[in-house]
Amino acid sequence: MAFGLPGYGIQAMLKEGHKHLSGLDEAVLKNIDACKQLSVITRTSLGPNGMNKMVINHLDKLFVTNDAATIVNELEVQHPAAKILVLAGKAQQEEIGDGANLTISFAGELLQNAEELIRMGLHPSEIISGYTKAINKTIEILDELLEKGSETMDVRSKEEVVSRMKAAVASKQYGQEDLLCPIIADACIQVCPKNPANFNVDNVRVAKLLGGGLHNSTVIRGMVVKNDAVGTIKRVEKARIAVFAGGVDTSATETKGTVLIQSAEQLENYAKTEEAKVEELIKAVAESGAKVIVSGAAVGDMALHFCERYKLMVLKISSKFELRRFCRTTGAVALLKLSQPSPDDLGYADSISVEEVGGVRVTIVKNEEGGNSVSTVVLRGSTDSILDDLERAIDDGVNAYKAMCRDSRTVPGAAATEIELARKLKEFSLKETGLDQYAIAKFAESFEMVPKTLAENAGLNAIEIISSLYAEHAAGNVKVGIDLEEGVCKDVSTINIWDLYVTKFFALKYAADAACTVLRVDQIIMAKPAGGPKRDPAAGMDED
Repeated sequence: MAFGLPGYGIQAMLKEGHKHLSGLDEAVLKNIDACKQLSVITRTSLGPNGMNKMVINHLDKLFVTNDAATIVNELEVQHPAAKILVLAGKAQQEEIGDGANLTISFAGELLQNAEELIRMGLHPSEIISGYTKAINKTIEILDELLEKGSETMDVRSKEEVVSRMKAAVASKQYGQEDLLCPIIADACIQVCPKNPANFNVDNVRVAKLLGGGLHNSTVIRGMVVKNDAVGTIKRVEKARIAVFAGGVDTSATETKGTVLIQSAEQLENYAKTEEAKVEELIKAVAESGAKVIVSGAAVGDMALHFCERYKLMVLKISSKFELRRFCRTTGAVALLKLSQPSPDDLGYADSISVEEVGGVRVTIVKNEEGGNSVSTVVLRGSTDSILDDLERAIDDGVNAYKAMCRDSRTVPGAAATEIELARKLKEFSLKETGLDQYAIAKFAESFEMVPKTLAENAGLNAIEIISSLYAEHAAGNVKVGIDLEEGVCKDVSTINIWDLYVTKFFALKYAADAACTVLRVDQIIMAKPAGGPKRDPAAGMDED
């Protein structure tokens, strides 16, 4: 291009360095292709036999997991269309906390089928209108598949909780769900408030301690703080607790002052007054009935000396959030200034003790009778990445508990629901006239992705399984799904695999929305990225 002459067409309109892709081949199919690639990554880790991915993020941190939400968060997806799928997965993760994999894989499958329709000559807007009809019909059918009697549920009954949580946990930690679910259920039921709809996920904490095995894991009513007590007193029963957010230390004078000292006595007296002041403060705390002082910042040496003298146990919790949880566990009020606490500000714990677990000193704060507001799952495992993955499984379980507190209805799991949806939608598509019917039929076909993937990940013959599922469902056995252990089709109510209705509902809805959003794009216009020449990123640092 000659210098100074504007180009033609779009070139003249936009700054140089921009990219402009338009039309079916360049924009739509490229977008679909990017989304397909993303869903290929997630789909192999769908279900209980899903494979793990090893993701190393830009900070050199290693993730070994089959949790789709973690995978796509750490991948840092660049492509704008694939980002839409990632956002759908994130929305699902925030709404329900489980089922992100289904959302992303299903959206990818929908787009792959849309590509076939586009190559056949359908216009994307016809596909969108067909998909919209199909998702509305899907939600109608989903309501018919609800398990009778599942809407009345006692959220404090361990059995019912475990049966609904099993599928969510098994999809992360297959084979461990019988150990994990009762632990998670216990932890959740302990902190479930009077009105279950107010259940707060944050109240179930996870403490990961290396060593031991999963069967050493326990639930503690209360908190586990991952550091040692500061003084020599390591155990207190039935203790009142004073919490100071600002630290337990002699405060320097408020203003910068200069003290002129002329003789040795004055120097001694100056030191003594400081000492007396600290002693007076600590004594005041001890007299208020507190046996434990919790500090949010440093604990001064002199203050510590007097705490020992008055037999006070001293804990240091440096994280603000941990301190807040500690106050929630014990019902204490965090005071800013070291002073005598009023009886209302004191918290209470049944016992606070320092124990050694796997070579790490931890402080265990138990609160059996008092306000059960926090419970902690102590996880044991052999490596950090196993512990991280177990934590994700627990996170899913707790989120499933929250979802079932809001809506406890269930649908058959193990791909039984998906096959039934596929079958009913196929029938629906035949009744439609116009070009929509092709799109609806493809939408129905997309549901086969779930049983197909479950079977493939378990090393079974997918085609045989799907055809026998269809045969069973056509005969009216709506609850037949895949039993992955034996590799056969079984009634899921006998093997007790249920999925939460809300998880499915939102996952399919978000997936259809994401797919339609991607299909609506027909041009991509990218401005020249800002910034000068790219520098190499700094080397990864150690976490500590």
